Amino acid sequence: MIKAWLQAFRLRTLPLALACIGMAGFLAAAAGQFNLLLFVLCCLTTILLQILSNLANDYGDSIHGADHAERTGPMRAVQAGIISAAQMKKAVIVFVLLSLFSGLSLLWFSFGWNWKALVLFFGLGLLSIAAAIGYTVGKKPYGYIGLGDISVLMFFGLVGVMGSYYLFTHSVTWMELLPAISCGVFSIAVLNINNIRDIESDRSAGKFSIPVRIGKPKAVTYHWVLLITGLISATVYTVLQYQSPWQFLFFATIPLFIKNGLSVQNRPSSELDPFLKQMALSTLLFVLLFGLGLIL
Repeated sequence: MIKAWLQAFRLRTLPLALACIGMAGFLAAAAGQFNLLLFVLCCLTTILLQILSNLANDYGDSIHGADHAERTGPMRAVQAGIISAAQMKKAVIVFVLLSLFSGLSLLWFSFGWNWKALVLFFGLGLLSIAAAIGYTVGKKPYGYIGLGDISVLMFFGLVGVMGSYYLFTHSVTWMELLPAISCGVFSIAVLNINNIRDIESDRSAGKFSIPVRIGKPKAVTYHWVLLITGLISATVYTVLQYQSPWQFLFFATIPLFIKNGLSVQNRPSSELDPFLKQMALSTLLFVLLFGLGLIL
């Protein structure tokens, strides 16, 4: 049973979730305001929210019919009958509570008795939980009408990077928007691969993701736009903040993104699953090299 729950947690998605926190941590370190305790709590809260999202997605897609026998991707726990829908619903509630506790601890250690900041970020935390659940759960899940990409940009990019950066520094400028966009669009690229892979099963289930709406050829073009936008945003930030050639260290990941784009372009949808992991790991490596370039 433990193995079943670990599979339901979808641990392979965690590197992507941690990428935005890593980016915020590196930016804070470059500003001389890194705090290890806050970083650990940021990581813990993000991991809990990501697992919450994965469990809610498993539950929601099963009750809405997106997970079925013809689906191309890995078998989901509720779909396979390994975990019942009732058990999954209880697990979602448990991870909501864990996320709230971890998030409140993070805010307390960051802001103390600063009530304005506490209320603002508590609101963002509630939105994060609502976004994690509402993607596939509810009468009108937003993932079924093609709004998942916007949510990923918001929470894996803008909130994930800029919000976390603010927890370290208590300030933020428009400059942090550029690396936040990079993390956001690379995260959307992971979702886009998933949605291209599942075009046929999603269409039959009434899940109108962007690839379902525009078709695979245009979804491939969209994928290239995401990859190029992420690299351009990082490059513009580096040029504007240039201090050392080490800052261009992230250029070493360009071949990985090209490989990912070509694979999405040339392979049939049924063979795309390994490239979700490749894109997620490429994003994490991008963040590591980008961050090392900032602090070397």
